[in-house]
Amino acid sequence: MTRLLLLSNSTQHGRKPLEHAADLFRSLFGSEVKRVTFVPFALHDLDAYTTTVRAAFEAMGFECRSVHEAADPVAEVEQAQAIYTGGGNTFRLLDRVQRLGLVEPIRRRVADGLPYTGASAGSNLACPTIRTTNDMPIVEPPSFEALALIPFQINPHYLDPDPGSKHMGETREQRLREFHEENDIAVLGLREGTGLLVAAEGARLVGERPARLFRPGQEAVEFAAGAAVDELFG
Repeated sequence: MTRLLLLSNSTQHGRKPLEHAADLFRSLFGSEVKRVTFVPFALHDLDAYTTTVRAAFEAMGFECRSVHEAADPVAEVEQAQAIYTGGGNTFRLLDRVQRLGLVEPIRRRVADGLPYTGASAGSNLACPTIRTTNDMPIVEPPSFEALALIPFQINPHYLDPDPGSKHMGETREQRLREFHEENDIAVLGLREGTGLLVAAEGARLVGERPARLFRPGQEAVEFAAGAAVDELFG
C-alpha cells in the first residue's frame, strides 16, 4: 500500500514550518512511526535546514534524522520508518539524490509501504520527472527522471493569474500549456496550503483550497478542497 503526503508548501503564512500539516503527518504515520528520515538536499546549508525540520517534527512527537548525517545514506533509507523530503531547489535535490544512489532504495521502500512525505521540491521529487518544478536549473542532474511514486506531475505553489497585474510575462497556466506542447502527462497544480494525501482510504486533496488539473489538449479542471482524486491513479 502506497502512503504519501505531498504538500505544495512547507510553511504557511503566520505558522511555523510544517505546523499547518502536523495532523496530516500524525495520521499518515500512525503509531508505528517514531522516527522520520529527512532528505535535506534541496537547500545549501544542510545542517541549518536539518535543525529547522528536526524542531518541526519533534514538536509533533517524532525523532528526526537527516540522510546527510549518516555514514551510509543508502543504509539510512533502508532503515527508515518514514521519509520527509524538504523544499528548496528541485534540480539540486534530484542531483544529490541520484548521485548518492537513493532513487531505487526510496522507490523500493515506498512500494513496500514506507510513508513518503514531501513539500514543494520534495513533492516534485515524487513525480515521474521534475519537469514541472518552478525552480531554476542551478545544477544539472544526470537526468530529470525522479521517483515516479505517482503517475502524474505536480506543480507546487500554483498561482492563479492576477487580473489587475501589468506584468506581461507568462502566467503559470501558460507555462503548463507549454509543458503540454511537449509532454503527454497530467499536471496537478497545488495552490499554497494544499496537498495530496494517499493512504488506505484512497487519494484525496487536503487543505482548504481547490487544486487545478491540467491535461494535454483539454480545459483545466478544478478539484474542490477535500475531493477524492483516485482517478488520477487509474
